[in-house]
Amino acid sequence: MSTVNSTSATDALSQYALDSKKATPSNELGKNEFLELMLAQLNNQSPLDPQDNGEFIAQLAQFSSLEEMQGLNSTVDSLGSQFRSSQALQASAMVGRSVLVNAASGPMLNDGTMAGVVDLPGSTSSLKINIMNKAGELVRQIDMGQQYTGQVAFKWDGLDQSGNPMPFGSYSINAEAKYSSGNEQLNTMLSSNVDSVSLGRDGSITLNLAGVGKVALADVRQIN
Repeated sequence: MSTVNSTSATDALSQYALDSKKATPSNELGKNEFLELMLAQLNNQSPLDPQDNGEFIAQLAQFSSLEEMQGLNSTVDSLGSQFRSSQALQASAMVGRSVLVNAASGPMLNDGTMAGVVDLPGSTSSLKINIMNKAGELVRQIDMGQQYTGQVAFKWDGLDQSGNPMPFGSYSINAEAKYSSGNEQLNTMLSSNVDSVSLGRDGSITLNLAGVGKVALADVRQIN
């Protein structure tokens, strides 16, 4: 008379998993390991109490779902790598061009002028652009008059208040808008030339701007 193996499927599965951990230090369950565990479970189940077909199919479905997710992760990683490469290629094409970034100071452009944009939060009866040298002295004030909500472009011709040309260098610019509650200082966006592009190990892209310094590609507001 044959003897029925009294070892349950769960005990067999646990013992096999323990032996597998001893054999391989990895704690990840791959396709081959999963199938071997399933075979061990089937071989060691009791003939008088076999595993339910529905439970077996559910386990297979779970593994199939996990395998699909792993494949999806690989696809997403590949797409991310391609996107970063495309960004780097586009950024390298920006070298030598002018970009608009948030900045309060910057150098003159090659023609001796400075250009930028003020983002007005509300319409104003008077908008003034103040240009100051490195010593903090006001060299020119441009009266833009009445302006409406939105982006207002401005350009400094490089001349001081008396009409004399200022030397090449870096200048600070701030905008002052007049409202019923009083005058308000506003941030400016300035145009600057892209000298070079740096690629970080994490895939980040940084633009090195003349007279401004390092600026993330995501912070560029406009490419001229």
